[in-house]
Amino acid sequence: MYQTILGPHDKHIKLYERLFDTVIRAKDGAFYTDDAHAIEPLETLLNTIVHLLQAGIPLKDRDFLYLKELVTLHDLKTIQAFYESRKAIIHTLDGKPIVPLTFSQDVYLKKLKQNALVFGMGPAGTGKTYLAVMHAVAALKRGSVERILLTRPAVEAGENLGFLPGDLREKIDPYLRPLYDALYQVLGRSTVEEYIDKGIIEIAPLAYMRGRTLEGAYVILDEAQNTTQGQMKLFLTRMGVDSKMVVTGDITQTDLPRNVESGLVHASQILKDIHDIAIHTFDRFDVIRHPLIQVILERYDA
Repeated sequence: MYQTILGPHDKHIKLYERLFDTVIRAKDGAFYTDDAHAIEPLETLLNTIVHLLQAGIPLKDRDFLYLKELVTLHDLKTIQAFYESRKAIIHTLDGKPIVPLTFSQDVYLKKLKQNALVFGMGPAGTGKTYLAVMHAVAALKRGSVERILLTRPAVEAGENLGFLPGDLREKIDPYLRPLYDALYQVLGRSTVEEYIDKGIIEIAPLAYMRGRTLEGAYVILDEAQNTTQGQMKLFLTRMGVDSKMVVTGDITQTDLPRNVESGLVHASQILKDIHDIAIHTFDRFDVIRHPLIQVILERYDA
């Protein structure tokens, strides 16, 4: 257990040194620091890690970072209950369970289950789009929806894809690569290709949504911060009977001209407090990529 806390090549302890801005010494199964301000929070964090490990809860590298935030917000009982109660949304092809990795992701998934329209907003790496795709595939496998439609505005190409070489799919694929990767993880490339050929999965630019009504579909609009108000209205009014929509984006990363208000910002403001519509906001503590990303976001925020 002591080595697990240290991490390979003392990686976890070095992480805590950076986060607590102090020097931590490990000796004979104990940890020491000369920084009086860091002693209590560091002790609380390490005691929580020990308790979780003793309870048989496996912790990954990302958990060691996330737990620093958790112990400031929740008591030990709540933290342990979160780790023990997590349920898999779906399994990857190699049997790996896809589970919520943060409290916020857990709440987000509950909103996806309970509402017809969900807005998921927050920094890149928080899992807002990935979890929506996983939830969509699970719904497709259960028979809750008949098909999945993935779309995003191709702002980099000005929504004018005609000048690009290739057919529609070849033109839009580069913009939707992260969505393909998520689908391949749980369905496999051959199944995804088969579903696309049969129209069970459709991947299209937002500009091609005009005039359509989407019934029995799970529809995900990614990078929605790059929609205009008109585009967002166009998308939302495509909702049909027995359909579910998820709109994801990061309002701090818009590529729209300075004088154009994001459709995501506008929609999240005027559609709040409406039954069957949920708005969920992630923050930097939900970033599940490299631990340095949280530090980088903190510096940019400052």
